Parts: sequence; C-alpha cells; structure tokens
Amino acid sequence: MRSQNSILSITVLAWTAFGIPMAVPAQDPSTAVNQAPHHHYKLIDTGTLGGANSSLGFEGERDINNRGTVLSLAETTIPDPTCFFPDCFIGHTVLWHDGVLRDLGALPAVNNSGPLWISDSGLVSGFSENGVTDPLTGAPEFQAVLFTNGKVINLGSLGGNESTAYSVNNRGQAVGCAANTEPDAFGFCLGVPQQSRAFLWTDGTMKDLGTLGGPDALAAFNNNRGQVAGWSLVDSAVNPTTGIPTQHPFLWENGNMRDLGTIGGTAVPQINGFNDQGQIVGGMNVAGDRSFHPFLWDGQSLKDLGTFGGDFGSANSINEFGDVAGWAFTDVNQAVHAFLWREGTMTDLGTVDGDPNSEAFVVNTRLQVVGATQDHNFNYVHAFLWERGSIADLNGLIVPADATVQLNAAVGLNERGEIVAQGTLLKWRSARLPADPLR
Repeated sequence: MRSQNSILSITVLAWTAFGIPMAVPAQDPSTAVNQAPHHHYKLIDTGTLGGANSSLGFEGERDINNRGTVLSLAETTIPDPTCFFPDCFIGHTVLWHDGVLRDLGALPAVNNSGPLWISDSGLVSGFSENGVTDPLTGAPEFQAVLFTNGKVINLGSLGGNESTAYSVNNRGQAVGCAANTEPDAFGFCLGVPQQSRAFLWTDGTMKDLGTLGGPDALAAFNNNRGQVAGWSLVDSAVNPTTGIPTQHPFLWENGNMRDLGTIGGTAVPQINGFNDQGQIVGGMNVAGDRSFHPFLWDGQSLKDLGTFGGDFGSANSINEFGDVAGWAFTDVNQAVHAFLWREGTMTDLGTVDGDPNSEAFVVNTRLQVVGATQDHNFNYVHAFLWERGSIADLNGLIVPADATVQLNAAVGLNERGEIVAQGTLLKWRSARLPADPLR
C-alpha cells in the first residue's frame, strides 16, 4: 500500500481555463509588460499504466501536438530484469487525449519503449527494446520505431545493431541515427561501438543520408517540407580539446547535405529546434572550444546569439516566426537565465519565487514561453509561464489550486496555449485517469 506522502514523478497537462488572445506578431516583448494578466489553467494528471511514475522529454523533444494530444512515458507494474528505468519496471510510450490514456506498447515480448516526437497528424517516433542482447555492449538492443494506427513499426538499422528515431513529420517520414557495421570508437548512436549515420525513413525504406566527410552523422529533426537538420563529423582527426573530430551542423534537402559551418568552434553540443522555414537552433562551441553559445541558422547564415555575459548558453526552441527560447549564463557565470531572442534582441525572462536560475524550453507563435526555474544545484523547482512581458510560477496559475502537486518543469507548449509539465505528486491521490479499456 502506498504511503500518503509518496513523492512521485507525474506528467500533467495544464489546460487553458480561459481563452488565449493572439499576440501581435510585431510586438516587442521588452515593452509588453503587464498589458494583461497571465492566463489561468486547470490541471489534469494524465496518469500511468499502473506504475508509480510517468515522464516527459525535455530539450529537442515534442510532448504535445497542436491537437492537444500528449505524448509521455508511463510505468507499468511489470518488473524489468534489466532495470533500464531506475525503479526496474517496464515503461511504455503512451498517448493521452480527451481523458483517455492509451498504451502504444513496444516491440513484441516484454520490452521497454520510449517516445521522442509526436506530429500534428498523430504519428509518434521513438525507440523500443527488441528482446535481443547487443553482443557489443551486453545490454538490450534498441531499435528505431514508429507508432501508428495501433502498430509498432520497427524501422530497422543500417546493418548495425541499434537505432533510434528522433522526429517524424506529418507525411510519415522519420529521421534519426542508425548504426552500420563499421567499428567506431565514438559510439554516438546509443553508445554502440559502430558508426552512427543519419537516416531518413520513408515508406518502409531507411536511407543513409551520408556525412560531411567524417565517419558519423545524426539526423535530429525533419520538417513538413521534407528537410532534415542534424550534425555530422567533417573528418576523422580527434580534436584534443573536445575529444572528437570536428563536428558541423547540416541541412539536408533534395538529396544534398549542406554544411552550415560554425560560429568559431569545432563541436555542436546540442541541436534542439527546427521549424518549417528551415531554421535551426541549438548550442555550438565558440573559438577555442572552451565554451558554447546559442546559435541560429536563419536560412541564410549562422548566428551566434550570445549570452548575458557568461560563457555558456543554448537555444532550445524556435517558432515559425523565428523567435528563439533557451538559456544563457549571466556575467561571470553567476547564474543561468531563460531568454527569448527576437529580431536581434535577447530578453532576460528572469526567475520566479526567488529561485536563482531558469531555463526556457518552448516558445510558440503567441510569444508564450514555458520552462523551469532551478535551485543552486540546477535541480528543477518551479514550472513557469512567460507571456506579455512577465514571468509567473505556473503553480500559481492553476484554478482551482492543487496542493497535492508541485509543477517542477513546463516542457511542452502548443499553439493553443496548452502546456505539459513534469510534476511531483506530494500526496497520493486515489483518483487517477484510467488506461484505455480497449487495450
């Protein structure tokens, strides 16, 4: 029997309780302070598959689409002998929509699966164990999968042992990384010592997109125009500072992989966002490879978005207008603050409740930004919503207030203003949303 003060990780949906007016696209966020109160939300616990926990993805993943369907990972009550997840229960990819939680399952046998992306057409990409032990690692093998129409489609690999699918567009094209049979010391794809290659999967066929000259590449995103964004090694010579060969971002379209260059450094720690305009954001090393900054490929050139005076920062999201959200260190690396970059100006979004740090995860075209504040150890503390020039603790915008849940990080946001957040269940609640009775 569960303790009345169990602390559980849960996935929640903050559903708009009041209508959201459209933001004026040309509005300068730095001058929009307090034009209207923050919108208020009702809280929905999307539940689990009988286990204690459920969880969302963070940077570079999509947890909610514009139809209000929520994608998450939920625990079952099935013991997992390999303990892939910390408390040793099998986890499955699940969808929540209109009060129903649907188990999308995994590849045949008792296997874990995990979600990475949901398209507006309802397709889900991710990975699943396949019931085989990888002889190169001694751990369970993972395969890229597409969840569609009640099926789990194994996308395969490029001859190697493992793969994963990071993104899928409305046309059913999936991208990710897959291992081939060539030995590789870097193990970029799921830690497998085989070359990692960027792939595009279409209509049952996995295509190797090639590289920019080095042995490895990874496709992080694709959009509804069929473009692909990712990174590739450009040579095989290991840089003594980074420990890997030189790495550049790429844009692939119409069979060609375009090298987007650098902002001075030789590594791309993060590619986190890609829109239908072909614009890319993430984090990239600057000259000397001792620090990295947020970057934007605006379709024409690569831009260093800068920081608030510190050495590090990264961009986590870009909307269809080219507005960018992320995080950056302040002067002398004293703190990390969430930012909104728009038309050449980086706005510091601040923090809430006296927390020293903050990070922005998503910006939509209404110029709403969601994210999380952090304590001095960079643990997520309070989910936040920034809109119309001011930031607010999302916990204080819930109507009616719910003292049983602490929302720690708002990681998903759609164009309707619906938010998904990771929370801690402070007291066990007997009423949880049921799983789909048809499963």
